[in-house]
Amino acid sequence: MEAAVYILCAITALLVATVLLRGFARSRRRLLLHAGLCFSFLMLSNVLLFVDRIVLPDIDLSLWPTLAALLGMGILLCAMIFDGDHA
Repeated sequence: MEAAVYILCAITALLVATVLLRGFARSRRRLLLHAGLCFSFLMLSNVLLFVDRIVLPDIDLSLWPTLAALLGMGILLCAMIFDGDHA
C-alpha cells in the first residue's frame, strides 16, 4: 500500500509538471516554468522516496528525497518572490 501511494504521488506530480510546462511553452510566463520545475523536483522526490523505502530499505537515502523537494520548493519560492509581479 505504501508503494502505491509513492507511485501515485509521483505520477500526479509528473502530470501537473507536464501541464504547467506545456502552459509555459504556449504563454511564456516564467511563473509557469518555475512551477513546472518545482513539480518536476517533487516528482523526483517521490521517486527517490520510493527507492529509499521500497527498493532499498536497508540503505538510508532519506537525504536525497528531502533535498529534491527542498530544491523544488526553493525554485517556486524564489519565483514567487522575484517574478511574482510579472505574472
